[in-house]
Amino acid sequence: MKNDMSAWQEYCKTLAPNIQGCCRATAVASGVNALVKNIAEALPEWSFHYRLERGGWYRPGGAIDADGKPLASNLEQWAESALARHDDDMAALVEELAQTPCYATRLSGKTHYFVAQAGEAPEDFLQLEIEELQEVKAHRLGASDHDIPSTLSELIDPIAPPPARQEAIKLPAYNFRRLLHVGATLRRMAVNAPDAPILRFIADWNSSSAGLACVFHKQWLIALREYLDIYQQTQYRAQPIAILSGKPSAFELEQGGSGLNLHAALQTFDREAGYPFAWFFHLLSTKAVPHWVAQTVVEDALNGFAYLPQRDVDVVRNWLHRPYTP
Repeated sequence: MKNDMSAWQEYCKTLAPNIQGCCRATAVASGVNALVKNIAEALPEWSFHYRLERGGWYRPGGAIDADGKPLASNLEQWAESALARHDDDMAALVEELAQTPCYATRLSGKTHYFVAQAGEAPEDFLQLEIEELQEVKAHRLGASDHDIPSTLSELIDPIAPPPARQEAIKLPAYNFRRLLHVGATLRRMAVNAPDAPILRFIADWNSSSAGLACVFHKQWLIALREYLDIYQQTQYRAQPIAILSGKPSAFELEQGGSGLNLHAALQTFDREAGYPFAWFFHLLSTKAVPHWVAQTVVEDALNGFAYLPQRDVDVVRNWLHRPYTP
């Protein structure tokens, strides 16, 4: 099963009921530590570790009337049906909504990430994603301080920002989002896109001092997005997510620095990140380190100032010859 994404997908499906049970049984008010404990008890064969919380996102929820009574749990389907009743005449639908106020809701969310080693390769780990969702009252449908909606997307999710304080419709709850084997997923990607940036990112990690000194999933997670190509085949896009408690450290050197000054700045950044050669991967992903650093590091090495291991110089040089952005 090690290299078979389909087999891992089927296996992960067998774990889903236990994870869903943990989500239902754990109150958000009890804190994420309670969720960690319940997951460990429900999946004793895996040692899941909590890694990261990412918030600040939302997705459309449902529709409610002026009194807060639910009209639909799926806003998009409700809007499509309402528009169809008006023979796809958006102006007519907006006119009706002006007479009969309805409101959209949105699911304000955070994602909690857990990992468990599931193989020998650095990328062979299970990544568990659990959402923390709260349904809140959003905008009035069809009414706007800006433009009257002319499309369904403008009706469902207008450009205008939501109110600073939003009325909660329900208590927050945990929701099982996804469980995937990262290594098997990336190997499936490699079949169709062998030069995908995420694959090069992993390869550079494995061949550098970072890969020798640190477990990948202690520093990075994978944001995966599935989509259908023109042939209706499932494809994947993946990006690395730095595991940080806040913003990455600022790089403490202005452009033009080199030699001892650059070496000291690289050491400071790596020390604060917690592993060697961290500056390079943050240059690629978080943009915390400017691109001029890579060029200058190689120039210093060519001039005989070798403050990096040759393996790391080779990684930087290869990136300069064939740059990529993960």
